[in-house]
Amino acid sequence: MTAVRTFDPVTDIRRLDLTAVRTGDPEAVRDRDALVRRGAVPDPAVRDAVRETLAAVRADGDRAVRATNTRVGGGRPDGRLVLTADELRAAAEALDPEIRIALEQAIDHVRRFAETQRPVSTRTTIVPGIEIERRWTPIERVGCYVPGGSAPYPSSLIMTVVPAQVAGVDRIVVASPADRAGAIHPVLAGAAGLLQVDALIVAGGAQAIGALAFGLPEAAVAAVDRIVGPGNAWVTAAKLEVSGEVGIDLPAGPSEGMVLADGSADPRLVAADLVTQAEHGPDSPALLVTTDAAFAERVLSEVARWLATAARRDILERSLRDHGRVVIAATLDDAIEFANAYAPEHLSVDVVQLEATVARLRNAGSLFVGRWAPESAGDYATGANHVLPTGGLARASGGLSVEAYGKFTQVQRVSEAGLASIRATVATLAEAEGLTAHRDAVESRFATSEGAR
Repeated sequence: MTAVRTFDPVTDIRRLDLTAVRTGDPEAVRDRDALVRRGAVPDPAVRDAVRETLAAVRADGDRAVRATNTRVGGGRPDGRLVLTADELRAAAEALDPEIRIALEQAIDHVRRFAETQRPVSTRTTIVPGIEIERRWTPIERVGCYVPGGSAPYPSSLIMTVVPAQVAGVDRIVVASPADRAGAIHPVLAGAAGLLQVDALIVAGGAQAIGALAFGLPEAAVAAVDRIVGPGNAWVTAAKLEVSGEVGIDLPAGPSEGMVLADGSADPRLVAADLVTQAEHGPDSPALLVTTDAAFAERVLSEVARWLATAARRDILERSLRDHGRVVIAATLDDAIEFANAYAPEHLSVDVVQLEATVARLRNAGSLFVGRWAPESAGDYATGANHVLPTGGLARASGGLSVEAYGKFTQVQRVSEAGLASIRATVATLAEAEGLTAHRDAVESRFATSEGAR
């Protein structure tokens, strides 16, 4: 009988030498490019299957969501799809006092940070007689997806709901799957009650996104205007499919993290941060980027020690074996360049030149600065939002914020004098584009005005 080899991070986690990339080594270049251009969009097979589920939910509403819950899981045994605001308030009253205190502190901190993000309307006078208002308007109805099933994520509920409340959203609906026994975890339900959400849809995956996007007629839950929140490949694919009809925040791939550290860092703490990231799931990348190869080996030895007593060891080992990386850079400049190219969701920084390095890191969902800033602090309680861009999307996008829950409308006020000041410009450019009706819409106003004189 063949013995099963024990996972050893010191030997099993793959290495990437950036010096080999610079010298053009084909394998190193391919490895680097695959890491940097990984993307967050699910594969076509998942998107095809999701389209079928969404089409069924669009056509059959509540019945289709119920049927999909039965087939793939995530529903209640009685088939009821919605927990009402009254039920959620009761769950809040039943919370363990210690858990309630922790939830309330997390809610307070997220709200404090969100309050600083509330946009304001502005008015600009372009020239006398032309004024443009940029008017901020909250979205009317928002759907917040919260992962669940195998474990509850009240922290994700807080991160998606609180900014919506700060923005002034009228109606907030949460969707989250039940566990294998068909129950919504009492802490998740209690957190929803503390936040006074309007309803909680008991469903996960594509059917939950369909319920939010198209509504549940039988349960009297109206379609929302925007869907936010993290999820698995099925959730991400469904959000992409409905994005032509409702707004979404971002497609989200697996959670990912990077630690940029030099030999001055504590290898045990760096290892703890890598293990923390791997704990998100078996498909979660965890990368160490360093200029010190010997330090990297010490970190990996500490990872092995953490794994020896870890509660989720199987998940951790799969994540580190399949998606863990040690990236060795010749210089700090090279390390920073790689970090910016990779654009991680979470980026922990522990180097001697700390603030100077942080100032040069432009592409990351959230930065954790120094040894006293573990990623888990941001996941739960600092007040920063943990719904962040993955798959390299941090090159162009930021974390979930109040701005995601509203939009700006342009309001243009133009007087006769103002229109006269741009009359010739409109006519010239409209004629250049062959759109003479555009020109005439301006000229006809002056013909009427001048004729009246």
